[in-house]
Amino acid sequence: MRILFVHQNFPGQFKHLAPALAEKGHEVVALCMRKEAPPSNWRGVRIISHQVSRGSTPKIHPWLADLETKVIRGEATFWAAKKLEADGFTPDLIIAHPGWGESLFLRDLWPAARLALYCEFYYREKGADVDFDPEFAKASEGAGPRLRMKNANNTLHFETADAGLSPTHWQASTFPEAFRSRIRVIHDGIDTDTLVPNPTSSMNLKRGDRSLRLSCDDEVITFVNRNLEPYRGFHIFMRSLPELLRRRPQAHVLIVGKDEVSYGARAPNGRSWRDHMMLEVKDQIKPADWERVHFVGQLPYPDFVNMLRISTVHVYLTYPFVLSWSLLEAMSIGCTIVASDTAPLKEAIQHDKTGKLVDFFDGAGLVRTVCDLLEDPAERARLSEAARAFARENYDLQRHCLPKQLEWVDELLEASRRETSN
Repeated sequence: MRILFVHQNFPGQFKHLAPALAEKGHEVVALCMRKEAPPSNWRGVRIISHQVSRGSTPKIHPWLADLETKVIRGEATFWAAKKLEADGFTPDLIIAHPGWGESLFLRDLWPAARLALYCEFYYREKGADVDFDPEFAKASEGAGPRLRMKNANNTLHFETADAGLSPTHWQASTFPEAFRSRIRVIHDGIDTDTLVPNPTSSMNLKRGDRSLRLSCDDEVITFVNRNLEPYRGFHIFMRSLPELLRRRPQAHVLIVGKDEVSYGARAPNGRSWRDHMMLEVKDQIKPADWERVHFVGQLPYPDFVNMLRISTVHVYLTYPFVLSWSLLEAMSIGCTIVASDTAPLKEAIQHDKTGKLVDFFDGAGLVRTVCDLLEDPAERARLSEAARAFARENYDLQRHCLPKQLEWVDELLEASRRETSN
């Protein structure tokens, strides 16, 4: 049958599912808006990239700006889909990430197609990210009306969608009850056969004219964000560094992440959050100790995996928001993890079983927990083994997640077949 994927930066969350469906013999096409030209065919999936023809309206009402952007993207995708139809492709099933609006109008073009949504997050004024961090409470003023309009894109999709897919139970629970019953919870999947511990791993770092080689024999604390920002606890971690470095004079701290913004607001005065937080804590850290803090930027994936393999303790903090793949990858590699006691990661990190949970805002507790683990190799080994076992049992790509996703797609295709035959 014919399946259309829609994702602004395809493959995104569909990097395993889309090629698996092509391998099963389905005709699989993807529409995306990637800035760089994607390959025309990727692992059996035909990829069509397109762009918007206009920008947002200057001085539009700020509560409408987000929705207008999504309508513009939805219109561009509608016309790209129209051309696809003219070329002879009519999908039986559309699987879309609706977050940027591209799939808004596809059922207007193809009313007989089933539409399934990747349900990553539904914004809330209370109980999730918006009211979580009192340090940035001012940014939450006017959140109710703003979030209602931001969720308008989701709400418009619900009217035409047949089903949803969400990676965690908590993320699915953020959606309104009227649509929640249509959401299946299946994680994207982690390749636990590749993401394995390796005690012989090492990593070379450049520090000016000097080079440093770190291995599993060294004391290494790791912290990972896509972009270094408060949503993922960067400010909390940075404020813990002075005491952490003081108590662990041999430890090296590896911080992964770019200086852009994925979520939330930018730092004051136009600075990056890295520069902002370094200014805050710089006088509390001796120059010699700064030499043990390594901002490594965004690593190539093999280097990222290697870094996790040499991690002695891995720290993961987050607002109540979407769960990062990096946490589950760290579990699969067998990292000893200290994480914030926030949703949705409590589905993966069970306190004292697969890792240690600390209050997101308790910097002293974070330092104490990390230091206790650095002193206790037997406890690290116990948590490491349990974390990997849990990842393999619950998030393994080939044995667990992908088969369930394929079963979900088969159910949608069967419903499409029944409707066509009737």
